[in-house]
Amino acid sequence: MPLVLSVLMSCIVSGISTMTSIGLSSHFFAEWMNAWFISWLVAFPSLLLVLPLVRRIVSALVQQPGEGRQ
Repeated sequence: MPLVLSVLMSCIVSGISTMTSIGLSSHFFAEWMNAWFISWLVAFPSLLLVLPLVRRIVSALVQQPGEGRQ
């Protein structure tokens, strides 16, 4: 899951960022792929590091039926 999530999210975000920076020019696709690769190199390890913390936070925020205060 972290691999697929990091690929999709970094691709979408880098595409939007590249388009707002240079527009839809003739070299857009090459620039986007370069930005995506660099973004993914940061996104995947970051996601692996942050995921356990996110799971704990979500678990603390989402109360299961029968748990918590009465």
